[in-house]
Amino acid sequence: MSVPESERVQVESHVEQLLSGLGSEVSVCDVGLEHNKPATLKKTVSYIVCAVIFNDKDEVLMVQEAKQECYKQWYLPAGRVEIGESLEEAMKREVKEEAGFDSEPITLLLIQEQGPGWIRFIFLAKVTGGVLKTTSAADIESLQGSWWDRQSVLPLRGRDILKLIDCGLKYRQDPGHSVTLPLDVSCRHVVMRLVLVFTNADGQIWMLLVKAPALHLPVAAAVKTHAVSWACNMVVQEAMPSAYPQHDVNVLGAFSLQHNGRRHGQTDGICFNTLVNLVPDQITRNEDGEKVEWTAPTGPPPIENPLYVWSEVKSPALRDKLLDKTKNISILPVHSLY
Repeated sequence: MSVPESERVQVESHVEQLLSGLGSEVSVCDVGLEHNKPATLKKTVSYIVCAVIFNDKDEVLMVQEAKQECYKQWYLPAGRVEIGESLEEAMKREVKEEAGFDSEPITLLLIQEQGPGWIRFIFLAKVTGGVLKTTSAADIESLQGSWWDRQSVLPLRGRDILKLIDCGLKYRQDPGHSVTLPLDVSCRHVVMRLVLVFTNADGQIWMLLVKAPALHLPVAAAVKTHAVSWACNMVVQEAMPSAYPQHDVNVLGAFSLQHNGRRHGQTDGICFNTLVNLVPDQITRNEDGEKVEWTAPTGPPPIENPLYVWSEVKSPALRDKLLDKTKNISILPVHSLY
């Protein structure tokens, strides 16, 4: 089926908007909503913020834990988002409470997730004021803050933060993606809006679209029993079930993410505007399980669900941007910890 020209142009314009770091309201969810309750902080979802902050010596800001289970161990300023907070507000509060500093986010470095019940947003941030917390100000939030040179011995609460610190250092030296901060756009559920593409050896690129109520990018809800990124697999399974086992569904990252959080249980959701690459498995077998020669496909796998359609990207500028991003992956990483 060919896509009407006017609708194709409109969708491509929307994708250009997402690539530029902007977002848009989520008006429809195509997959998974029947298994998904509205996001409600502290009930159905839990968001964690974490701040990676350096001084001019490349020392990283650390805080000493006051909690009994990790007493006197050290960690990055981090904590759970509270009801009514934006992600940035939560990050600033945690840095102030635990380290004594006022701060501002520079960019998101990385998103880690274990399904909608646990999503961590790691910010690269900077100090804008305040005074480093000392033991004289110890409280239930932390015992003190300190700058760590990353060489001296420090008892860490968890070694998971070492990767986050490295991400921050690498970004300062050579930013892997443009500045990306949460957009203040409300969403009721945790969903992924997919720019799901298929490319061939000739540089053609197609996007998977949903036909109704108007032509649009697929939106899939995260389900409690799986990683958030599994939503992409659900879309491919629904659109082309026969082709799904012969393809990898690669979540390359997020152009932007949308969160408001002002109205508890109504805007606690998050929309990840995500780039996904559908890649054919290059190892094929015959009926006897023997490997056979692989031939690169000239086009995307056939659609089996009449609700979906492939649309070839006609805009040269958009095609080049999407091809570049599928090769260089210069967008915000989203990592599943499952």
